[in-house]
Amino acid sequence: MNAPVSLRKSKVVSADEAASLIRDGDAVACVGVIGWITPDRVLKAVGDRFSASGTPRGLTFYFPVGTGDAVDIRGMDHVAREGLMKRIVSGSYINPLNPRTGERPALMGLIRGNKVEAYSWPIGATMHWLREVARHSPGYLTKIGLRTYIDPRLGGGKFTERCADDLVEVTQFRGEEYLFYPSWPLNVGIIRAASSDEFGNLSWEDEPLTSSSLQIALAVKACGGKVIAQVRRIVPRHSRPVASVRVPGVLVDAVVLDPDMVMSTGVAYDPGYLGAASHEMNLPPLPLSADKVIARRAAREVRPGEVSIFGFGASADAPQVMAEDGLLAGDKLYDYLFTTEHGPFGGFVMSGWQFSANWNPEALLDGASQFDFIDGGLCPFAALAFAQFDEEGNVNVSKFGVANPGAGGFIDIATNARRLVFTGTFTTAGLACGFEGGRLGIAQEGKVSKFVRNADSITYRVREGVRERGQEALIVTERAVFRVEADGLVLAEVAEGVDVRRDILDLMAFAPVRILDPLPRMDPSLFA
Repeated sequence: MNAPVSLRKSKVVSADEAASLIRDGDAVACVGVIGWITPDRVLKAVGDRFSASGTPRGLTFYFPVGTGDAVDIRGMDHVAREGLMKRIVSGSYINPLNPRTGERPALMGLIRGNKVEAYSWPIGATMHWLREVARHSPGYLTKIGLRTYIDPRLGGGKFTERCADDLVEVTQFRGEEYLFYPSWPLNVGIIRAASSDEFGNLSWEDEPLTSSSLQIALAVKACGGKVIAQVRRIVPRHSRPVASVRVPGVLVDAVVLDPDMVMSTGVAYDPGYLGAASHEMNLPPLPLSADKVIARRAAREVRPGEVSIFGFGASADAPQVMAEDGLLAGDKLYDYLFTTEHGPFGGFVMSGWQFSANWNPEALLDGASQFDFIDGGLCPFAALAFAQFDEEGNVNVSKFGVANPGAGGFIDIATNARRLVFTGTFTTAGLACGFEGGRLGIAQEGKVSKFVRNADSITYRVREGVRERGQEALIVTERAVFRVEADGLVLAEVAEGVDVRRDILDLMAFAPVRILDPLPRMDPSLFA
């Protein structure tokens, strides 16, 4: 008969000891939202162990969100080693170039070299799937994503040719089509919190997000696996209010102490991200650029009192230009209800590497609950980026050119909002603009137009949403604004200084179905 495990034995171990809990062939789930709440020290220990000993090998990694930024917080790049990583399933991938080295993340090298099985799932599915694993359900059933890149008839979210297994199925339920994500076991979970006691009770008092931490712990333990938690400090038992302990110690097997971990890249620690700001947000004005013009125009679609969700990219700059224009000064910020797909409510939406966590928020949902909120249609307005828009009214942000970012929360958000604004420059790869007297001048045209005959990947069918669900949609660029209507694109505004034929129509692979006559000019103050 096995001896009972002592409930007083400390679970605190070194990062190397925690890494040794992972065995060859394991499926490892890990939390992280760019740099926020990324258990970087533990992931580094896993990569270092493989470099030193060749083990563990052949791992499947499950990242509900892109984890780490491949700059100061490497995250998934620590384990992006051929032989160590056999398969990765992720809700988003980190693509941007390192601003210091000009290099792309190591994981992108594995994907482009077809050296790993890489699957991309929508973040809403990655969060909700964990719940199904935790309760021994056969899998996750949803309509979100039908006839997009995650639909197996359009690729099934496979990002490399090595992907032989179909992880998503189309099924019929009560006479209707659904996407079905079958459950499979998870052996190890790696999460991050602010504090733990020696028994493993975890609290997040120093972290602005919790994401899928609880869901990973529940799913892994339901599969008989082990959960590793990285924390900033060890505290005595019963030293914290019980409401702040979000994961009980019964779900945690090992605790790794890292007193030097920072909040995120560029933020060592700022209580403003915890809703305890003691000072005004003081961001330098954005330089006048095409992206700023786009953010200014998108901001004009934001309405007081309407929950507004912003995606990564130029759309996330809209709140900052609103602040620059005085719309959020003092208590005016309380007139607006800002959120992101990662759960903060209220406060100020950040951009760049600080995106995801709001500054001075008023409330916070975990990741899975936030996607309940989104999928329930409770974010009526959404501002999202776009990389391609095609003749059939499909938008692509998931896979284009050499970039493989995946959908993130895009599909869930776009499907369930009532008003949509898609933001992005008209062309890319070399675009240079000048601004004078409320006019736009194109000094150098981009080499790649974003208005294409057929999108490389279908992330969302915008015209279908307009036609079948009554959505309203705009596409905002630096030189033109389009309305998406049931029969196609309508050119609705144009910048002063732009030649409609040369600078718009001749650069599109398809023609708008209509051009307003007279054609309104974009407000000159956007270019000031």
